[in-house]
Amino acid sequence: MNERYRHNQILDLLKERTLLSTNEIIDTFNISPATARRDINKLNAQGLLRKVRNGAEYLALNGKKYAQPRVVNNAEEKQRIAEVAAKLCENGQSVVLTCGTTMQMLADSLCGCNVQIITNYLPLANFLIEHNHDDVVIMGGQYNKNKAVTLSLNSTNEPAYAANIMFTSGKGMTTDGLYKTDMIIANSEQHILPKVSKLVALVDSSKLGREVGMLFSKLKDIDLLVTGKEADPKIIQELRDKGLEVILA
Repeated sequence: MNERYRHNQILDLLKERTLLSTNEIIDTFNISPATARRDINKLNAQGLLRKVRNGAEYLALNGKKYAQPRVVNNAEEKQRIAEVAAKLCENGQSVVLTCGTTMQMLADSLCGCNVQIITNYLPLANFLIEHNHDDVVIMGGQYNKNKAVTLSLNSTNEPAYAANIMFTSGKGMTTDGLYKTDMIIANSEQHILPKVSKLVALVDSSKLGREVGMLFSKLKDIDLLVTGKEADPKIIQELRDKGLEVILA
């Protein structure tokens, strides 16, 4: 059974039952636990179902058969990146997760682990709270509806939060560093940087070699890049030659 057909069958079954456990998906489609989890993660990323603890929940929107999918570019690659990033987090650590789809996938992977997650991205925070993650810190400030984040009202203050790792992403990355196009979010994230021990960039391969927007962080200040195995080997080598550690997911 190919993946597309199986996904449609899972969604049809969810419509009938509303809720499916991971074990039910494994037994019904005779697939491995890893394949079942990957199917749930992919359909969750597309907005076609809601991932819940140990399973999946049916989504309905305005009486339509399924919720309209939210297009996630390079979703499979981003999922691999998120899974590798989750393994970098040690028991009892504090980590900062910023905005974006890769961060939401990372939150999904970390949910339920003994890791404190600090964020100002409300969709991510809400997901963790709804799924009973024990330790969530929401950074304070004024809520920006368009960005779905809280922004500090006083940028002159010392950052109130410290963390072992800050995970961030961007719209481009070159040997100069990491680029972001959203100036408001970039500015808010830069105020956190002095209080994190390690900065990890999660950037899918399509963004490597691109110089767009503002330079958020110089390459020398980035400790690690996690990107997809699809990345151009020449660009990867150039980054490594500059001293950047790179993990291919």
